[in-house]
Amino acid sequence: MRADRETIRLFFESLKGIGGLHLVAAFALVLAACAQVPVQTEPAPSPPSPPAAIPLPAATPEPDTRPELVLRGRVSLYGTEFAGRTTASGERFDPDALTMAHRTLPFGTIVRVTNVENQRSVEVKVNDRGPYVAGRIADLSLGAARKLGMVADGVVDAILEVISPGAVR
Repeated sequence: MRADRETIRLFFESLKGIGGLHLVAAFALVLAACAQVPVQTEPAPSPPSPPAAIPLPAATPEPDTRPELVLRGRVSLYGTEFAGRTTASGERFDPDALTMAHRTLPFGTIVRVTNVENQRSVEVKVNDRGPYVAGRIADLSLGAARKLGMVADGVVDAILEVISPGAVR
């Protein structure tokens, strides 16, 4: 602390020989050195922009589950006596397969057949032509008839819904 007092005393003694005007100027310079430099005002930064929207892939449309064609009529059990014979599509007829004969639907068409009486359904593939009996719209294999619960009746009212069209030949 003594050194500080001594330094201050020496400082003031050095100022004794300086005139009043010089003292004021020196004092002003010291004050100016201590003053803050004015801050240049810049416009406030704009708030950060929201993140850029990331493009999302186009929404995948839901598959259309409506059938392409709906028919209603009588369907019959395709005779097992044709087992092993070649169908109109060129396939061998298998009574246990889930297949159907139709007059005009393309081969390979997938059809949901619903028994109107009991509401049981089965999906079958068109692989033959027929039926050749008036008043009927399709012949079903034994396997399909079992799924529909129509083996005992042989012929029932049914709804045919085209699920997937086959190749036109």
